[in-house]
Amino acid sequence: MIIVLATNTAQEFDSVIAVCKSLFLKKTKDYGTAWRILRPASITDQIFIKAQRIRTLEEKKVSKVGEDITSEYIGIINYCVIAMTQLELDENAPLELELKSVEAVYNQKVQETKELMFNKNHDYGEAWRDMRISSLTDLILMKILRVKQIEDNMGQTLASEGVNANYQDMLNYAVFALIKLGVQ
Repeated sequence: MIIVLATNTAQEFDSVIAVCKSLFLKKTKDYGTAWRILRPASITDQIFIKAQRIRTLEEKKVSKVGEDITSEYIGIINYCVIAMTQLELDENAPLELELKSVEAVYNQKVQETKELMFNKNHDYGEAWRDMRISSLTDLILMKILRVKQIEDNMGQTLASEGVNANYQDMLNYAVFALIKLGVQ
């Protein structure tokens, strides 16, 4: 039974990521890598805006802009990949990156995050499947606040994981939410 769940989780994860990656690459073709200009704190704030909008829509149940919760979770996933990419790139790296390079880094960051998800699923028994989507939203918001605090502390931590691990957790929570919403 556990193997079946892991297999389903892998397939569901990959299906959600395929949707996110497709949009990301299309936007990269349209805009290039304009996101390279963003500083880490600005990326964190973009994720915050998306998560806060999800929470507002969960509470108010009405969208006046037209974009739904699904598109915001997709945005969170893609901004988390951007954040992890920016953290890894040298400050002298060019602003404009080739599409093939961007896709390779996207795949790498997602694969690393997927491996972390499977390790945590092993230890937690896929508890996320019994969680409410609103709780996943709250966890993302909590992780954002943690990242903001680490950024405000100039990256210094005493006993906690760094920002990259928090971005990975946010990405995984957003994937879980999209799986629960039936995105494929």
